[in-house]
Amino acid sequence: MNSIPSDRPLTGLAAGVDGPGALTRLAVRHLAALGADVTGHDAPAATGTAGASPASPTRPPHPRTGPARLRLGDAAEIELSWSEDPEATGITDEATAQAATGVMAVNGRRTGAGPRPLTLDYTTALAEVLAVAGLLAGVHAHRRAGTPLRLAATVERAGLLAVSQYLAAAGAPEAEAVPLDPGGATFTSADGTAFEIEALSAEVWARFWRAVGAPEPAVRAGWAPFQFRYATACSALPADLRAAARALPWERLRAAADASGAGICELVTLERRRAEIGAAPAPLWTLRALGATGPAPAPAAGRAGAPASSAPAPLAGVTVVEAGRRIQAPLCAHLLGLLGARVVRVEPPGGDPLRAMPPVTGGVSARWLALNRGKDAVEIDIKTPQGRADLRELVSRADVFCHNWAPGRAESLGLAAADLAAANPRLVYVHTSGWADAVPDAPPGTDFMVQARSGLADALSPVGASTAPSLMTLLDILGGALGAQTVVAALLAADRRGGAVAAESSLLGAADTLLHDLLSGPPAVVDPRRFAEGFRAPLRTADGWVAPADGDADDAALLTAAVADAPTGDALRMLRDKGLSATAALGDIAALPTDPRYAARLPRDSHGAIAVPNVWSQV
Repeated sequence: MNSIPSDRPLTGLAAGVDGPGALTRLAVRHLAALGADVTGHDAPAATGTAGASPASPTRPPHPRTGPARLRLGDAAEIELSWSEDPEATGITDEATAQAATGVMAVNGRRTGAGPRPLTLDYTTALAEVLAVAGLLAGVHAHRRAGTPLRLAATVERAGLLAVSQYLAAAGAPEAEAVPLDPGGATFTSADGTAFEIEALSAEVWARFWRAVGAPEPAVRAGWAPFQFRYATACSALPADLRAAARALPWERLRAAADASGAGICELVTLERRRAEIGAAPAPLWTLRALGATGPAPAPAAGRAGAPASSAPAPLAGVTVVEAGRRIQAPLCAHLLGLLGARVVRVEPPGGDPLRAMPPVTGGVSARWLALNRGKDAVEIDIKTPQGRADLRELVSRADVFCHNWAPGRAESLGLAAADLAAANPRLVYVHTSGWADAVPDAPPGTDFMVQARSGLADALSPVGASTAPSLMTLLDILGGALGAQTVVAALLAADRRGGAVAAESSLLGAADTLLHDLLSGPPAVVDPRRFAEGFRAPLRTADGWVAPADGDADDAALLTAAVADAPTGDALRMLRDKGLSATAALGDIAALPTDPRYAARLPRDSHGAIAVPNVWSQV
């Protein structure tokens, strides 16, 4: 019997880390959580300060230095840097990465006031999660083929992945389904409780608002911008809806939600969340063996020492069956496909309705292509006995099954982990969930509800700004990346133990990845909300914006008046002549394909949709 714990598949493997801590703290923590023995100058970061604001007194500004390198034994290595060409892109840290890749532009749609920064180190966190996923895939490839694998990833490409669905939609030949008008879906009750609602159908939406006395025209007019907020990152709702919410106390609104089937969630403060969890954030993932385990199979004979450039993609030969909806699970499977896996997408009879979600390019939704390009597809009605039998047969020939169904649905259909493992005793079964059963009486586990309940919305709202979630799907993207990392970790666990593995990642785990220090660090850790509204905010120029690097922001701010009268190019030269680091901040994601930094790097696929570069490259 193999003694490797199913939840720590890297036990016995040495991990090395070299390079700036700003690019490795979170990655080191993830590797240590998976059982690796991490060594290197930044190894103490396994329990350190990833996620604190880079400009805080507890963490120095990001060093604009060379790349970081992470290694797992002699099996795999990944190089992580800010940008492939920092001189050309101006990307040298978190602030400039958000500005150049369009993250600030999309996040700013809610206010309509131009690019709006994220206070937390989001693109860096995403890049580190992706780097670990690539590193684990490299170990999997080494085990199968015996060939060491070297990969590279950048924070820049992580930022492009984060905006990929918005970019694809902006580049489509037709317009959005709703105008991109400023607005959000955070409401306030009569007694001052700020809250989010979730309604996954027009019927539920209408029942809730009728129950609180909203005028019928406002109910009808509000559904489309509310429904499409996941796609547009803004939601211009009628003022009458806000007035109806403000007319009732919180308990009456909760009762209306319960009666209508809508989800409702108070915006929880970081202080409250920290008190609730007792400095124990949600687990990043869970991995557990299913049934009996046996000796791990011997690695296939390989060509140890062969040049990395001759190696196949890390997950070549792996088949993934994905039954996902919205973003989290489809993105998880998309990332596995980028690592070389064959992905078979399970869709309902007639195909995924989201294939027709506007805007459409080449007959297919541009957003759908951003998440599902390159996948095979099969139509199965899992509501019928024959459909469930067909799914079991499909999964019996696969390596991985992943889904993001609502809690209890898999069990009610007889498609839970134990059910499918009976058909495939070496199956990796992964549920990319909302809450991972970590929050009692949780509302629906969707991006903005998890932002609200986890305290993330609070952390993203600096002093001077209203507390509200970002309407950019931050957690769906990070949660999808965390799901991909979980899948590859589970593949390693299944290989080493010789049996099926059930695993779960969650949007709450993604939120707690960003909030780790603020939830589990010492009370003295600086709360990013203490920064004024202008923290990381780009400087206005005569024709756009420039974003100084975090470490140079204070000095650059002294030149605010001077750059305001200058074209963006001149403003950048002015800052750089002063020895400051800065880049042009994108004001509209639609301008990215013609931006000189990216014009040659954003090709269109066979449908005419813009495709961002693979987040990993082999070197």
